[in-house]
Amino acid sequence: MAVNDFLMMLKQPRAADAPRRVWRDWALVGAMIPAAIIELFVRTDIVWPAFSLIWTLALLPTLLWRRSNPLAAVVVAFGAMVVINIAAAIAGVGEVGLYTMAGYMVLPYSLNRWGSGREAMIGLGVLLTTWLTSVSLNYTGIGDLIGGLLFLLFTAELGAVVRYQANSRAQMLEQARSATRQQLARELHDTVAHHVSAIAIQAQGGRAVVMSSPEVAADVLATIEEEASRALTEMRNMVGALRDDGADDPAALAPQPGVADIGRLADLAQPDSPRIELELNGDLDSLRPAVDTALYRLAQESITNATRHARNATRILVRVAAEEESVRLTVEDDGIHNPPPAGTSGFGLVGMMERVNLLGGSIDVGPNGTRGWIVDAVLPRSGQVA
Repeated sequence: MAVNDFLMMLKQPRAADAPRRVWRDWALVGAMIPAAIIELFVRTDIVWPAFSLIWTLALLPTLLWRRSNPLAAVVVAFGAMVVINIAAAIAGVGEVGLYTMAGYMVLPYSLNRWGSGREAMIGLGVLLTTWLTSVSLNYTGIGDLIGGLLFLLFTAELGAVVRYQANSRAQMLEQARSATRQQLARELHDTVAHHVSAIAIQAQGGRAVVMSSPEVAADVLATIEEEASRALTEMRNMVGALRDDGADDPAALAPQPGVADIGRLADLAQPDSPRIELELNGDLDSLRPAVDTALYRLAQESITNATRHARNATRILVRVAAEEESVRLTVEDDGIHNPPPAGTSGFGLVGMMERVNLLGGSIDVGPNGTRGWIVDAVLPRSGQVA
């Protein structure tokens, strides 16, 4: 098992979402330049002071490569340290370098955070070589030896931990999106399939009543029947590929709720929950079934979030307004919302955005002025799946 784990680790690709440079990289570079200059004038025990300053500043570009080329940055920076330490030992002087060089310890972190598994293994070898060279040429005791190794490995391990957490979160978000798509697939089956089936039935009935009509009409009806049946088969195959939640389950075939059912959400509220107010405006009877169901699901998720997270809220206002080309859903509360704790998933919001995007709409979620929270979603009446 250990061998398999090692091989899997070697096959790990680079992180796909690595930014090239961010403001923190430039801030670190900007901070190290004056720090190195100040250290040069403050310390009196620096070996080869001018060279140490030049060497420290010359390696600064590696901090800007640390995401795009993490292994190259580690090899250049720590390889240079090995060469300089060997040169200092040959010259018979002490350890060369500035304390400011500690800023380069961000490179082992970046290697494990953004590099591939193979790059991480090669980089680990470079780091251990640097450590062994340093302790061999400048041994100062077992405490410094172990402490230096632990500090070196800690930064590398920290990068691996952060990467693992980021990958886990990405997988959980993808599962949330997949669950939303599966639900949409079922709703697609319950709506589009119904209409396509009706087309097939009408075509069959048309053939029965046009016995005395021209043969062309019968041929047209036969074509309609054939195409409708083919579309129904293809759609069922697509839905079967999209979901794995048991299409034969009777509960899965229950009619999907819509805008008319939003009012029932108020009946499910707990006695100590904020009151739910509903406002409906415009023509909401002719909405496409997919849009009708999406509006209900968005309202349901928004009400649930407001009930759970809005402190001291007294009411939740749900407003659905239909226009000629679109329909807008607004859900707002008057509670107090604290910033979400670090590491919270927000999968409900991910599902809402996925649903709206698939229907070609838009959604905004955020604070409502100085108090409260608002969800504002706009869906096209046509409900075309993207």
